[in-house]
This record gives sequence, C-alpha cells and structure tokens, in this order.
Amino acid sequence: MAAAILRRRVFLQSGREIPGKVGAIFSISSLNQQFLFFATGNDAVSEVQKSKKGKWVTLPPFAPVVDASSLGKVLSGHRTDMKGGNTSAGASTTALKWIVRCCPQLPRSLVQKLFRLRQVRREASDMITSDIGVQKQEYRLKRVAAKDLMNIGDRILLPITVEELPSVKHEYRCNDEEENFVHDLELYKDPAIIVLNKPPGLPVQGGIGIKRSLDELAATYLRYYYSEPPRLVHRLDRDSSGILIMGRTQTSATVLHSIFREKTFGASNNDIDNKKRILQRRYWALVIGSPRRQRGSISAPLGKVVVDDGKSERITIVENVRIMSSQHAITEYRVIKSSCHGYTWLELSPLTGRKHQLRVHCAEVLGTPIVGDYKYGWQAHRKWKQFFQANIEKNLDENLPNKKAHPFGLDLESGSILDKQPHLHLHCKEMVLPDVSLALQNLQLSVDCDLSELESLEFVAPLPSHMQRSWDILNS
Repeated sequence: MAAAILRRRVFLQSGREIPGKVGAIFSISSLNQQFLFFATGNDAVSEVQKSKKGKWVTLPPFAPVVDASSLGKVLSGHRTDMKGGNTSAGASTTALKWIVRCCPQLPRSLVQKLFRLRQVRREASDMITSDIGVQKQEYRLKRVAAKDLMNIGDRILLPITVEELPSVKHEYRCNDEEENFVHDLELYKDPAIIVLNKPPGLPVQGGIGIKRSLDELAATYLRYYYSEPPRLVHRLDRDSSGILIMGRTQTSATVLHSIFREKTFGASNNDIDNKKRILQRRYWALVIGSPRRQRGSISAPLGKVVVDDGKSERITIVENVRIMSSQHAITEYRVIKSSCHGYTWLELSPLTGRKHQLRVHCAEVLGTPIVGDYKYGWQAHRKWKQFFQANIEKNLDENLPNKKAHPFGLDLESGSILDKQPHLHLHCKEMVLPDVSLALQNLQLSVDCDLSELESLEFVAPLPSHMQRSWDILNS
C-alpha cells in the first residue's frame, strides 16, 4: 500500500474490553444481526427464518457476502483493491457453502449426505400466463446439487427432520474460578476478533491426550451473544505464551487466515519490503549464549524428520532442498539485552509462519537455544545444573513467589532461571494487524471503499510470571 498505515496502539490489560468507535458502531443484536451479516459474517442459525412449508425448513434468501480471501489479500498489501476479484463471494458461493454458513450447528458430513440423498431443494420462480392472459409468478421447488451456484434471492429448503437432530455440544463446564481465569485471558475484542494472552502450558488446540484446550474453552465462555464460536487463525506452542488472535465469525476468521497466509507467501517469495509488513509479530525469548551479531536475518529452510522409531517428529534445518521436502522460513532478530551470566534477551520477528520456526532458528542457526526448550536445546540443558550452581546460586536466598494452585493444573509461578528445570522462555509480546472489523464495516457502506489507509491495531501483552522473574533476576 502506497499510503502509510495509521496505527492505534492498544496497551492491554487482562480482562478489559477496549472501547472505540468500531465497537460502538457494531452493536450486534438479534434485531440487526442479519443486517450486519454482510459485514461480519455472523451466521446465526437463530436468524434463519424457519418458515415451514410442509416438510421443509426454509433458510434466509441468499445475499452476497464478503469475499473474505480477497479482502485478506488487500489488507495484507498483496492487492491494491478488490477489483481483481469479486468483493462479493456470490459468484462463487455454492449451495453447500450457503447451508454451512447459515447452519453452523449442522455437521458438514450431514449436509453432504442430504445432498447425496437428494433431499435439498431450491425455491424457483417462473412466470406463467393464465387462460385470460394474466401473468403471475409461480414458486416451485427444484432439487439442487451441492456445487450449484447460488443466485441473489435464492432460498434453500432442508428437510424438517434437521430440527429434530440432537444438539451435539462437547462443552466443558468450568467452576467459577476457571471461568474467571478464561475471561481474564481476554485482552481485546471487537465484532470481528478476540485477542487473548495465552498462558504457558495450556494447549491451543485439542488432540490426543489433551483434556482441555484454549479453543474449546473459548467456544464455551468467549462466545458471548454470537451463535458461532471463536475460531483459531494461527497457533502458539503449548509451552509458549502471548498474543493469540481468534476470529469471532466465519468471515473474519477467513480474512485473518488470508492475512497470515499472504504474510508467509510474500516473505517466501522475497517480498519483504517494510511497507508491506501489514502483519507484524514480535516475540521475546531468553536464550543460552549470545549471537555473534547484535541483529540480523535468518533465512533457513525447515523440514520434518521422524525420530524414535516413528513415535515422534522434529523440525530441522534442511541443507539440501533438492533431496528433502522443506519450507522456506525467515526470522529477523535483534539483541534486547545481554547478561554477564551467559543469557541474552532476543526480539524475534518471524516473517513466515512455520512450525517451531523460532525455536529451530535460535538453536540450530544462531547456536543459542531458548531457555526451557528441551526438544531443540537438550544438549545445552544437560549442563544446566552445573551452570545453575555456578552462576545463579547466589540468588537463591531471594524471596521466592508463593506458589498457589492455578486453574486447569497450570504451573504459572515457577519456571524461571532459578529453577533447575525452567519453563520455555518464548512469548509473543507484540502484534500489529489490520483492523478487520473496520474493514468489514467500510465494505458494508461501500464496496468501492479505499482500504489503503485503514487503521491498524497494535497489541502488547505482558510477560508471563516466570519470564518476568528471569528478567528481574538478570537485571538485579
């Protein structure tokens, strides 16, 4: 974008909603939710006007929605306007996509089955002429296929039996302390996004062996009046912490996905002009040792290898990209502060979003593994006990924090460099991204709006307690 981006700094306090003009304009209620559907994509099944015609349930008439992927490219600076593609996704919205959008509570597999069984209809109108020459519009139902494109005003009808389906919700009910803890993670929200300060040790996404994850907790307690749950648009490692962005609607999540994807795509194609860095992420990390240079850029492809007889995998630097599959990865770094004890605080700015990118680049390229990273810095941590006794033991007499039980079994008090087994010292401290909510609002007012000077949001998240304590120790 040629014009400079205006920034709005938001210094965040846990559990506090940041007021502003965007939030004031977007007061979504049951009365105006459908009106704001174009801008927010808040696909509320409660807004589905279920007028029953015999054995059918009728969905709302099809209306154009934002082409979220194209909007993401515009906001990421890889397209100057929406004219290169449709602002409205109506030209490419299929019957399947429209049903999924209107009925997020229906499993996609069930919707596909309804199409296979030819149980989905579209209301079609024909002009007929009576015997006396009077023309009138007659409505009739036609079968519709999953890939059939929607036209403006089309109504889809589903079998009334879909209303009888049991509501499948795997919600984890928290006690009051746990619920308050989840709400305290919230740093900011507007109609399009929720920003959380993820604590270390809490998985972002569920999986095998994971009892509680941040995405399912957000779906239960951070949905508020929205019919759909917040959606993940990027990841943080389980043991890392910091800023996590979630899309509150399907449309905003798709826009954010596109922004993150275009960020990686642009950097991978050597398009790393500062003017195009619409999305910026800055991590703080405490590493063992010190880089040879005070600042620099790391460009090293990453690949996945299987270890332990196929039981686990790790990411490594790929020396020969011709014989091993790899992904381009770029990280910028600068030294924040060095310590006489052999530690260095680094600011890491990933220009691409690869799995374990920062951890591998620090350990294998800079030769300075992150404190608490036993996967990629295990050799350095083998000497941790000896180093601990020789350099830090004099600080052990300081008053240690009083340990207390935290929700979900999280250990948020210990893990500093005073401990023999410190926690991972990697924290997403700052993030800058376009104001997606404002962009969607502007598109609602005019599809030809100029997004080149769109205001950006900047978030700053405080360090977790174990990293803050390490910072205080090394500065004492």
